[in-house]
Amino acid sequence: MNAQAIAQVLASGVLMGLMYALIAVGLSLIFGLMDVVNFAHGEFLMMGMYLTFGLAVGLHLDPIIGMPLVGAVLFMAGVLVYLLIVRHAMRAKANVGMVQIFSTFGLGTLMQGLAQYFFTPDYRQISDSWLANKTVEIGGVFLPQPQIAGAVVSLLVFGGLYLLMSRTDFGRALEATREDQGAVALVGIDRNRVFALGWGLGLAMVGVAGAMLANFYYIHPQVGGAFSGIAYVVVALGGFGSVFGALVGGVIVGLVEAMTTLVLPASLKTVGVYALYLLVVLLRPSGLFGRL
Repeated sequence: MNAQAIAQVLASGVLMGLMYALIAVGLSLIFGLMDVVNFAHGEFLMMGMYLTFGLAVGLHLDPIIGMPLVGAVLFMAGVLVYLLIVRHAMRAKANVGMVQIFSTFGLGTLMQGLAQYFFTPDYRQISDSWLANKTVEIGGVFLPQPQIAGAVVSLLVFGGLYLLMSRTDFGRALEATREDQGAVALVGIDRNRVFALGWGLGLAMVGVAGAMLANFYYIHPQVGGAFSGIAYVVVALGGFGSVFGALVGGVIVGLVEAMTTLVLPASLKTVGVYALYLLVVLLRPSGLFGRL
């Protein structure tokens, strides 16, 4: 194993890590806002990928062009999911936590079943896109352009989210609601409105992630399962509810996954990721930047 091969592995790990961060940040945002874990997160990623595929096949829109539209559709889906499902689950008189878990878990199961019924279990791929099968060589390290684009979009999303949280009234209302849900009502902030928009924002980001992922990954009804599992590890590592933690956690998970392939077969690359998760649970349950 020479230095160039190690550099190749590390570069690939960083690029995928930024994609993992983009997939996970919506999950972290929703949990930090409402203390609700969205167990349908992977299925919304799958929904974003199928929407991207449909725009590419039906309207000949490149995934890069269709990405804002996919994000907008997922934003509206997030608002509707909160208003129609999550809001009522939060009002349960008993076993509130279990009601919330099974409401989103049931939604995810329904979405996966509908995708399998309408689209069949067949694997699909967007092969004709601006970035397909293109690479960039830097110092002997080959970087696929779709992963580079995904990493750039991830950084732009995190930058935009930082500006939203720190420079806008909605961002400040979102942060205030994250800090104290009860107190915000005293200053005239509509908690339900913030929750609905927070869900919309969280799913819009996973929709953007799905659009970028569709550039280089197969699309099928179970695609969300593997990525949602990694997203939970990213959130646990970075800290539940920490947006910045999702970025750091995603990069660390991507690097651990890539480094695992140096000692284990590629088919076992997630072993290192879930071993890391066990260490986090045992040594620092709150994660790197969490407050639990």
